[in-house]
Amino acid sequence: MNAILVTGAHGQLGRRVVALAAERGVGAEVLAYSSADLDITDADAVAAAVSTGSTVINCAAYTAVDAAETDEDRAMAVNAHGPRNLARACGRVGARLIHVSTDYVFDGTATEPYEVDAETAPQSAYGRTKLAGELAVHQELPEAVVVRTAWVYDNTGKNFVTTMRRLEGERETLSVVNDQIGSPTFALDLASGLLEIAADPTVVARTLHYTNAGQASWFDLARAVFTHIGADAERVQPCSSAEYVVAAPRPAYSVLSPAAWVDAGLTPARPWSDALSAALTQST
Repeated sequence: MNAILVTGAHGQLGRRVVALAAERGVGAEVLAYSSADLDITDADAVAAAVSTGSTVINCAAYTAVDAAETDEDRAMAVNAHGPRNLARACGRVGARLIHVSTDYVFDGTATEPYEVDAETAPQSAYGRTKLAGELAVHQELPEAVVVRTAWVYDNTGKNFVTTMRRLEGERETLSVVNDQIGSPTFALDLASGLLEIAADPTVVARTLHYTNAGQASWFDLARAVFTHIGADAERVQPCSSAEYVVAAPRPAYSVLSPAAWVDAGLTPARPWSDALSAALTQST
């Protein structure tokens, strides 16, 4: 395997991809670029970084969902123009591109898991910019693989799971929305899935979905965190999205179907509760 170039390598997902690639000894040089090392919105810098025969895993993204409502231009630059630059550079030199996208490209009105070809209708600035990135990637490099995921967390850094662990020690009770349904996804598992694609050049599906299996509300996830760390889950109380006002609308239902992933011959993801248990057991 030729070099694997990971963009956004200092982010939650990028760190896991780089570390897991090193742990597995994937047989390729792993080039880790943080946003400071490589600004994907700089077309010339991207062109200089991408080499012939390499595989680019794009983990770089503007993920501040609420901030994007008033900063859509910057979000568009990172989430759409940047991926376009990567796809164009890959096309010029014969490199592969695996690009990470999101459940926010859907409107959240479905009642069963979204298939990869379901109609997209993003309701937030973040979702619009991520969808624009998908379209740009496919336009520039039709053979690129877009992997949509959802509700990604890790056991370090700033995310929902680490926030729940922190708040457990700071508050007697807390309220968490119970009317948004998705699939919590451990960054380590997603990283493993991305590297599986990187190792298999026969995977040419335009779009795939990867999340841990099953579904939950944020309330369910919060209670599961409390239970796993030995805290009283009853301290987590349910509330509605209407009671928890944020700038950007969230999909009410954004469970992603794994059918295309399985059909591509890739390893099915483990249940989200098993992944959560593993994440909370790991020391790092």
